[in-house]
Amino acid sequence: MRIDIISVVPELLESPLGHSIVGRAIKKGIVEIHVHNLREFGKGPRLQVDDYSYGGDAGMVLMVEPVYRMIERLKSERDYDEVIYMSPDGEIFNQGVANELSLKENIIILCGHYKGIDHRIREHLVTREISVGDYVLSGGEIPAAMVADAIVRLLPGAITDETSALSDCFQDGMLSAPVYTRPAEFNGWKVPDVLLSGNPKLIREWQDEQAIDRTRRLRPGLLED
Repeated sequence: MRIDIISVVPELLESPLGHSIVGRAIKKGIVEIHVHNLREFGKGPRLQVDDYSYGGDAGMVLMVEPVYRMIERLKSERDYDEVIYMSPDGEIFNQGVANELSLKENIIILCGHYKGIDHRIREHLVTREISVGDYVLSGGEIPAAMVADAIVRLLPGAITDETSALSDCFQDGMLSAPVYTRPAEFNGWKVPDVLLSGNPKLIREWQDEQAIDRTRRLRPGLLED
């Protein structure tokens, strides 16, 4: 899989994408992630990529031309399944969307900045808009890193024990059961006896009950969905 990320401040993506599971997946050749500086197509000595908005509203807007040229250059090199724009008014990102995107071969993620991007980009170049929540950040870099991380950990070989991803929260539409590790008792706090029983059937039943109970208490909307 290949993920191309377009950003005005690519430095923001260096650490999140260079370490842990994502970094190891890149080193293993499981995924390619390329971050492109939009200023490659900026204008003038300052490599300008933004301008004032028509209509007089406050805030700078990313210009259509540099984004168009960057995307067209990438498209000239390969076919892309999706051109994703990280936007607060896009569809809410969840595990189902992550699962779907993990099956793609090549995707572009466009990070907005300042006040946003010229709407013509959204009308003519973007195929999908994704939001990580109902709030506004300074740019789309952190959301893009979140989306890339969620996708990459689902790719075969990215996690040593691939069954681990299958038991994550939201994979079955619910929260996951509590997890524990050694020691079995600390400060008088004990691990539930069933997890020490060695009985896979009883453990699975307990995990299912806990997942339903936690979802009902903490995120009841998931059960309604």
